[in-house]
Amino acid sequence: MPEKVSLFLPDQNATIALGGKLGRFFSCRAVYPAVLFRGELGAGKTTMIRGIVSVLPGGDQAEISSPSFNLVNIYPTSPQTAHVDLYRLAGMDPDEFVQEILLNQHMLVLVEWSEYLSPGLTPADRIEIALSFSGESRTAVFAFHGTGEQFFSLIKCSDVEE
Repeated sequence: MPEKVSLFLPDQNATIALGGKLGRFFSCRAVYPAVLFRGELGAGKTTMIRGIVSVLPGGDQAEISSPSFNLVNIYPTSPQTAHVDLYRLAGMDPDEFVQEILLNQHMLVLVEWSEYLSPGLTPADRIEIALSFSGESRTAVFAFHGTGEQFFSLIKCSDVEE
């Protein structure tokens, strides 16, 4: 079982800052694990994604919002970033286009509501981030799988309060 890291995020700014730290790390890679987010409505999934995308080259040109109705937003960043939202697919598999995106390791793939992803479509190389909240604060619990394990030390040594 992969190691897990739990981080306390006192407010929205800390959630964005942690996302920014992840984004800077992704910006200097050639292959990317999928990043799978879980958490209730309002837990901070889109907020952390906003932090990731905003620091990537081209992120200032991206209009970051949850793609609840069209399922996927592709942002003009380097690396190119796909923001997937599976909320409307509870109990159903996404179409072939979305399935191909989920397995594309040459694009940064950020998936909200990953709990709706069937086990057969879950990428082997991934970082799972479970977000929970109480008031303004959040807790982010990270689990690392496959090549996603190389990010373990980045998160474990995070300067965000634990």
